[in-house]
Amino acid sequence: MSRIVAFVFNDCTTDARVLREAASLARAGHTVTIMARPRDPKSTEVERERRDGFEIVRIPLPTGWKRWYILARYPWRGRWWVRFRLFYDLRRGPAGWVELLWLLPVTVAWLAWTAVRTPSQLLYRRTHPERPAGGDTIDWLTRWQWSIGGWARAAAAAAPDADAYHGHDLSGLPGAIAAATMRGRHGPGTRPAVVYDSHEIYVESGRMAKLPGWARRVLVHQERSWVGRIDALVTVNQSLAEDLGRRYAPRRVVVVRNCPARWQPPEGRPDLLRRAAGIPAGSPVILYHGGFSAHRGMEEILDSLLEPGMERVHAVFLGYGSERANLVARVADPRYGGRAHVLDAVPPHELPPWVASADLGVMPIQRSTLNHYLSTPNKLFESLAAGVPVVASDFPEMRRIVLDDPDAPLGAVCDPADPSSIARAIRSVLERPADETAALRARCLRAAHERYNWETEVSRLVSLYRDLLGDGSVEAAVAATEAAEAEELAAGNEGDASLPMTPAPDGTLAAGGADDDTVADDDAIAPDGHAVAAGDPAMAADPAPEAAGDG
Repeated sequence: MSRIVAFVFNDCTTDARVLREAASLARAGHTVTIMARPRDPKSTEVERERRDGFEIVRIPLPTGWKRWYILARYPWRGRWWVRFRLFYDLRRGPAGWVELLWLLPVTVAWLAWTAVRTPSQLLYRRTHPERPAGGDTIDWLTRWQWSIGGWARAAAAAAPDADAYHGHDLSGLPGAIAAATMRGRHGPGTRPAVVYDSHEIYVESGRMAKLPGWARRVLVHQERSWVGRIDALVTVNQSLAEDLGRRYAPRRVVVVRNCPARWQPPEGRPDLLRRAAGIPAGSPVILYHGGFSAHRGMEEILDSLLEPGMERVHAVFLGYGSERANLVARVADPRYGGRAHVLDAVPPHELPPWVASADLGVMPIQRSTLNHYLSTPNKLFESLAAGVPVVASDFPEMRRIVLDDPDAPLGAVCDPADPSSIARAIRSVLERPADETAALRARCLRAAHERYNWETEVSRLVSLYRDLLGDGSVEAAVAATEAAEAEELAAGNEGDASLPMTPAPDGTLAAGGADDDTVADDDAIAPDGHAVAAGDPAMAADPAPEAAGDG
């Protein structure tokens, strides 16, 4: 069987899409390795981990470039070193005076550069008080070149020989391109296949969408150049496939959606959310689960609770992220009458029964970027998989599923920026008679079982690799996926379901792992999910896309 090596610029501990794809390809018979980053960005050790039939190799981030770049951008930070060397050499006597011959002109040059940079930096901070953590555009692009690029080169050099290299997102693609360039396939004139797994329109997502036009054009040019060298592009929905196809005209485009495996809810709906949040029996429960970050519609959901006809509705927010503290503070507002609740994230294999406890899944993602507008949230598919109808933003891909599916409607759509529109959509679902509600939940579950499930999606991925490499069993991948998911869910359902939920680890953004097809639009968190120190842009975490996820 063939060997496939994937590259992803995160630690690959909670990246649901990357892990799910690797496990499925391994079950299809391929030997799979993931090249990732260490859990600790400061680590200098190569880490290895085995899970689900594949190996994760974590390659340290390059750091040598940072010292010189920081001194060039922020020369005043070198004052302690300059002062120490000057006094040290003076005290050493004649031996030290020789060193002063080259140190003094260096010091003069450093003082001149400091005199130039200091006022310009002070002016910039005064005129850009909203400056995002991680620095200005030059900082970001420099990190792109030396941190992402440096890691890609190191990961490619450490990667095993393979028949195919798979780059996740634009930050993982350079590793795959570099590895394919370094190695022939089996002989002269051949090369490994290269697959680009674009979880989003990278240059239209998160912080990238806020870069100046010239900086984004640099990234677009680089992406176009790399796409010209790939054999296939994989992405998460039809709208992204069409957009990326227009932008770059790849040889082949395959859609593999971020759907969970098929799941059959138990007889009698679970009631975990009401018990965990202390919600009275019979009160309608709407659920937002996933990343607590900006532009996801959490504030609008809360405002919708104040609309007429919503007096009995309780909103539960199940997840983790940088906006958690703000969300907790807001739900304490007495205007909501104790009808808004924040619960900690749960592990992915425990998620389905929690989602099934809701009467409605709500996801009014805001149109802050093109990426959000074209997104298909993980939470959308996870709700349908649990037989829960949804209220989603009236955006193309979500409308296509909620209102245009063969079993539609599977809920309702709304104007995500208008709390009254959200409230009307919620009421249109919750106020149905009991028999219509039961039929609606049955349609959602049927749609998930027949169309929106990983067993269906993985067949496209394995078929792609079978075409590229000439081997791989679709049937084995699907059958093994069904068996593995059933075993994992059974294990996750053991024990007392009334116990408190397990908090997600630091940096995890979603109840069930990664949250979006998109990069999170959250300036308070570095793109790799690690908090950054305010006011210290040079030391912020290196740019990296967040895990694939929900959009």
